[in-house]
Amino acid sequence: MNVLYSLLDVDNQRLDIIAQENIFTNTLNFVLTTFTNDISSISNAIVDRFCIHILPRIHHNVKCLIVDSVFMERILRTADYPNLTELKLFSFNGKIASRYFTDK
Repeated sequence: MNVLYSLLDVDNQRLDIIAQENIFTNTLNFVLTTFTNDISSISNAIVDRFCIHILPRIHHNVKCLIVDSVFMERILRTADYPNLTELKLFSFNGKIASRYFTDK
């Protein structure tokens, strides 16, 4: 994610093409883990840039998404992920689960 965030749209077409390669785009981790194994979310500004500018360009390469439940809906609705085979959810509680997985 850091490579994508840093290199895409830096006004260098060659870096832009390299940053979109599968090696940088097949697994995206939107969850930060601290040294004490605590989970924290990335900033709204970073998620905004990914949802508006980055994910629509690389969505077809994404095979694994690691997301916090806070940003889950936003990230999943940004694009279709035809090659997504793995979705890891963090901070996913009963209230959120009932919202997405019941008929209510």
